[in-house]
Amino acid sequence: MILWGMVLLFAVMMSVPFLVPHTGLLALFGLIPLLCMERIATLMEKKRVWVYHYSAFVLWNTFTTFWVCNATVGGGIFAILANSMQMSLVFGLFRWSRKKFSGALPYIFLMVTWIAWERFYFDAEISWPWLVLGNSFARTTWAIQWYELTGALGGSLWIWLCNLGVFGLMTSLSDGRWECWNGKAKAAAVAGLCILFAGPLIASGSIGSRYQDAMSSEEELDVVIVQPNIDPYNKFQAMTQAQQNGILLSQAEKVLKHRKADSTAGPLLLLAPETFTNDITCGDYPRSRTWRGFTSFLKDYPGVNLLFGASSYDYIYSEESPSHTARKIDDGLWYEAHNSALITDGTQRTEIFHKSKLVVGVEHTPYPRIFCPIDNMLGGVMGRCVGQDEISLLHVESSKERIPVGCAVCYESVYGEYYTGYVLKGAKAMTIITNDAWWGNTPGYRQHLSYASLRAIETRRAIARCANTGISAIISPSGKILQPTPWWEQAVIEGKLPLREDITFYVSHGDITGRVCTFLFILLLLALIVRHQTGPMRP
Repeated sequence: MILWGMVLLFAVMMSVPFLVPHTGLLALFGLIPLLCMERIATLMEKKRVWVYHYSAFVLWNTFTTFWVCNATVGGGIFAILANSMQMSLVFGLFRWSRKKFSGALPYIFLMVTWIAWERFYFDAEISWPWLVLGNSFARTTWAIQWYELTGALGGSLWIWLCNLGVFGLMTSLSDGRWECWNGKAKAAAVAGLCILFAGPLIASGSIGSRYQDAMSSEEELDVVIVQPNIDPYNKFQAMTQAQQNGILLSQAEKVLKHRKADSTAGPLLLLAPETFTNDITCGDYPRSRTWRGFTSFLKDYPGVNLLFGASSYDYIYSEESPSHTARKIDDGLWYEAHNSALITDGTQRTEIFHKSKLVVGVEHTPYPRIFCPIDNMLGGVMGRCVGQDEISLLHVESSKERIPVGCAVCYESVYGEYYTGYVLKGAKAMTIITNDAWWGNTPGYRQHLSYASLRAIETRRAIARCANTGISAIISPSGKILQPTPWWEQAVIEGKLPLREDITFYVSHGDITGRVCTFLFILLLLALIVRHQTGPMRP
């Protein structure tokens, strides 16, 4: 029973930081029960230890991401089981290394393998990096202001080092090695562990103090965020697109009245959520009633730019399928779909960006050459959105100036290194548009909001976040969430985004932590393979 108790304790301790605000530091101890379970099972010469660690990961994934099942039961169960399987394979590699390596080396191998897997997961065709360990601090941002140097994987490294440090001290006490150390060795071990815990916290306080007034800037962008609160499950059954447009514009009009016919007004960004409309034809915007209605409305508001989400389509005339992702409408006519962000104003100037980090199954069919033909035979049940090859910016314009901003569409805000691409392209401020209503009133939408705080710290760009049903907010460059809206209520936020041009170390140099750990993983894996051929290392 003690092994199962350790399994449950691990799942609870690692889940709490994702579910309860301000509990991120618990993750610095959360892996210890899992390591203790493995050590005890080894000493007891238990067989099928994989049952215990796979169960531990299934429980952790279930406690934290059960809400995916609200949108798709099959997809949610698959995500939980498949993600747990990958974690368990990493742990299985560690178990194998314990037979070939001695001392601390297997645990170092476990740490770098885990972080290398997390980094790989950001770019994998089937990608679900929601539970990256560094995300544990998403609602404990005061402790990780140094993410501007390392990104979230730096947090993963900190968690592993602290857990392994405490676990190493515990094992040295339990097996009597502690008594063999002299006073200097004991003092050095305790001091090193204290520095490991306290050092990043002290650094965070020092770095964070520079951003206490980060929302004040000589250059600012006025922003209005509209949360229309439309049930996505009854989006077109309950009301027409014209009625939905009316809700959005009537909410916006309440705060834009003072700008009417003011040709001297500076630029203002009006923000609407992801997939607000589905009638956009790429390259032929006047064909859309929504676009015509928006541009007509904006004629009375000089300098106001409306950024909104849309399902958009490219129509292609071809006798044969133009791509694996294209769907057939009629003989010789095909279409490709996109999840897009558009920006337009009263002059009808329009820019578009297609979401690239797509949700597997719902928006994206992985390995389309293989699975799209299968999906065709099943009647087209999977999503086939097509993203852009590289990031592009949108621009807020007025007669006075032109401001580059980035727009991360929903799931893209989970990908730290990808997100830095907007800043590298020149974004002075960021927006996130999303529709989290699919998950219902569960931890999902709160977790998603908190990850935006990580992106703000990593890039030091303020964020205007618009969610269809909540939570919409303005997020400061220090990750502080300002003016959060209620869940499932219509709401409007007025605010200002500071415009910044500085580049953080993480934006400039990328994910060094992940790259170094990947390199070390390859070296240690090769050493492990050689050791497997030559026999176990002697103690």
